[in-house]
Amino acid sequence: MKVSTPDPALVLLVGPSGAGKSTFAQAHFRPTEIVSSDAMRAMLADDPGDQDASPEAFQVLAILVNGRLRRRLTTVVDATNLRAANRKRFRQLAARYGLPVVAIAFDLPAELYLARNAQRADRVVDDAVVADQAERMARALADLPGEGYDALYVLHEPTLSQVGVERQRG
Repeated sequence: MKVSTPDPALVLLVGPSGAGKSTFAQAHFRPTEIVSSDAMRAMLADDPGDQDASPEAFQVLAILVNGRLRRRLTTVVDATNLRAANRKRFRQLAARYGLPVVAIAFDLPAELYLARNAQRADRVVDDAVVADQAERMARALADLPGEGYDALYVLHEPTLSQVGVERQRG
């Protein structure tokens, strides 16, 4: 499967913890293009899993995303992006700068999110949190098609490892 993204664009990764968003981003985008909520928490609290640092982490993330989009640079938001209101804010920000928005959703069985999360070396999110995120993912998958993305891709196992990203220079 090929994912085609305009360049520049805002790319929203959507999925629970353990979905493979960070791995996917690192495999297909330059490190400078990826703005990660985990990385922001790590910078603020020396712990990517410190949820107490989330409010500040998302403030910093929003500043970075805005700055990159203003400069017309491809920007990948590596966060769960499970809340429709958050996705809407990002789409509005991209629209302010005339940039397309691509959503890439990771639709996997809940058991797989939990298993991958448990195998993480750097941090493990509580199972109850991942289960809640999996429930929110089902709602997000229902909402995403009507939210007005320039492109929407829903990735499923086992094709996740076989996905390629093609960049279309704009």
